[in-house]
Amino acid sequence: METNEEKIPIGISSCLLGNPVRYDGGHKHDRYITGTLGQFFAFVPVCPEVECGLPTPRETLRLVGDPDTPRLVTSRSGIDHTEKMAEWARRRVSELGSEGLCGFIFKSKSPSSGMERVKVYDGNNVPRSVGVGLFARQFMTAFPLLPVEEEGRLHDMALRENFIESVFVYQRWRKVQAGGTAHALVDFHTDHKMLLRAHSEKHYRELGRIVAEAGNLPAEDLFPRYQDGLMAAMKLQPTVKKHANVLTHLMGHFKKVLSADEKQELLSIIDHFRQGLLPLIVPVTLINHYVRKYQEPYLARQHYLNPHPTELKLRNHA
Repeated sequence: METNEEKIPIGISSCLLGNPVRYDGGHKHDRYITGTLGQFFAFVPVCPEVECGLPTPRETLRLVGDPDTPRLVTSRSGIDHTEKMAEWARRRVSELGSEGLCGFIFKSKSPSSGMERVKVYDGNNVPRSVGVGLFARQFMTAFPLLPVEEEGRLHDMALRENFIESVFVYQRWRKVQAGGTAHALVDFHTDHKMLLRAHSEKHYRELGRIVAEAGNLPAEDLFPRYQDGLMAAMKLQPTVKKHANVLTHLMGHFKKVLSADEKQELLSIIDHFRQGLLPLIVPVTLINHYVRKYQEPYLARQHYLNPHPTELKLRNHA
């Protein structure tokens, strides 16, 4: 369903691309990000420290004080860069609003870019991992619906898949928004029904009710309501149980055409997936085979069966 012709714009902490912008003049090049995701994402690099005027190399920074409103200070000399960083972050976040970003990958543990569990030092110089980087906080406040993740958490296959799937969904949604028609919204919802059910049956039903009102609501009300529910659903990770329910539902579309042996084979594979004996890609591949074999047009348009490029191998883990 996706093509490689148009890369998706993604914000990213500059050091993860191999740029030597860290306090010691080094980088934190992530080869999965540049080598694999780079085939499909166009990265917009951001380094808060360098871009706000700090040198490389430089004294390390830390967050101190109240975790909700921490100060950003140098670790040895105690120079306070909070206002300097905050002023730059406001401008940069505003600029990024025109980049059409569909997600952001932050550098974990960074006092400027960490999205969670950043160390904050109290009055006794004791750290607690309870903070958010100053830039990351401003960015996520400005774009609360945008998919965001840290490079460290991308090593968790479930979190990786959920983030990347959300990015592709958001990209498709942006195109629907640009069109601004109720018909495009109905088509989008139809194409994503099974995917939404894998994330949240509750949100799927709520979004269905919004779509049912498409002909009666003005676009300025309809689209924001749908977007809020859509991205709330995408933040909820699918589970084995939810996937198995969707797979069983998909199987129901073939009840009049599958042979007894084909039904038994598919049931067995879904059950093995449910038990953790097979990865999701196995039942999905078989269902895609039946979609082509029996020419099932409704399922052929379901993004659940092809949510992201095969090269990403996101459904290959058990």
